[in-house]
Amino acid sequence: MNFPWKEGNHAELLINGSEYFPAVFDSIRAARREILIETFIIFDDEVGRGLKQALLEAAARQVRIEVTVDGYGTADLNSDYIEELTAAGVHMHVYDPRPRLLGVRTNLFRRLHRKIVVVDGEVAYISGINFGWDHLPEKYRMGKQDYGVRVRGPAVDDIREAARALLLEHQAVEGLPRTLVRNAPAGEAKMLLATRDNERHRTDIEDQYLRAIRAAKSRLMIANAYFFPSYHLWVELRHAARRGVEVTLILQGRPDMPWARVLSSSLYSYLLKEGIRIYEYQEHPLHAKIAIVDDDWATVGSSNLDPLSLSLNLEANLFIRDAALNRQIREHLERMIADSCRAVTLESAEKGRWWRIPLMFVSFHFLRHFPLSAGWQPAHTARLEPLTPKPKRKRRLLF
Repeated sequence: MNFPWKEGNHAELLINGSEYFPAVFDSIRAARREILIETFIIFDDEVGRGLKQALLEAAARQVRIEVTVDGYGTADLNSDYIEELTAAGVHMHVYDPRPRLLGVRTNLFRRLHRKIVVVDGEVAYISGINFGWDHLPEKYRMGKQDYGVRVRGPAVDDIREAARALLLEHQAVEGLPRTLVRNAPAGEAKMLLATRDNERHRTDIEDQYLRAIRAAKSRLMIANAYFFPSYHLWVELRHAARRGVEVTLILQGRPDMPWARVLSSSLYSYLLKEGIRIYEYQEHPLHAKIAIVDDDWATVGSSNLDPLSLSLNLEANLFIRDAALNRQIREHLERMIADSCRAVTLESAEKGRWWRIPLMFVSFHFLRHFPLSAGWQPAHTARLEPLTPKPKRKRRLLF
């Protein structure tokens, strides 16, 4: 869903979990009335336990707390963690829980992939960052590089409404008011929240990308973890480069999922021949979903540029018109390129071309038709259910 552009906002860039988690936890500790959280993953680790402690303290102050997790991403959260929160009055919900088949999670598609936190209707966070140790690259070698924004101003109302609407749509809550506070202007940024679902808003995030790319005049920089874009995005990137826009892609060089790099690299030769610059980030797995266009447009959120995010998952991205934020992201990405990236050359991309050509041919037609074919799949009715502790197995005594 595209909410309207709203003026008078302030956005603060948060780089990695080292900046994101303390900011979110501080807001939760200051909460007085309400906390709404949507996330793909919560781990019972140092980060997850930090989240749990902050929520328990808020619950003790009688703050209303609604936490929604994904049935695939958070399938293994242990019962003690859940029980401690629910016993304190925290309302836990799980999106589309599905039974396992031979021990394997079966809800592979149409996941709740959004990462939203809204506190007291006054401050909101949107990111690609899950609640786990693997978003602390400064501390762990395989920690992921990722981004979020802290938002104040009228756009917070729309972010809260998106989280509220998901709960109400699935009849998971009652008595969640439409308006909690009236947010006064807090800055100069203009913002639009876009969410995608599998009903009436299948292409809303992709459409915002397409509009920005078509309007680009001088610069386009994309840092994205899983880059396997739709046919329409692929064509518009090519058109932008052909009309003189400097197009730069920062992609995974140390992937957490090797197949992601295989798919992305199948496109490299064709992108490079159009004059598009490609860099692979080498220090850590790249989990970013961030982009800038020209001097004032930026987006941060949960949506990758791959078929899962663009055609199947529930996603949320914030689109921001703010010259200061755009400049901050650009300077950060340029430092990343200089210090931590490897430039992909046409010579290196052409290696192994004998197997890349058929892969590219299949990929090209897959990209062109996937959004339509995905719509043909029978979409089971996703649901929200209470997240409750799993029954503990009774131990059998053997004599």
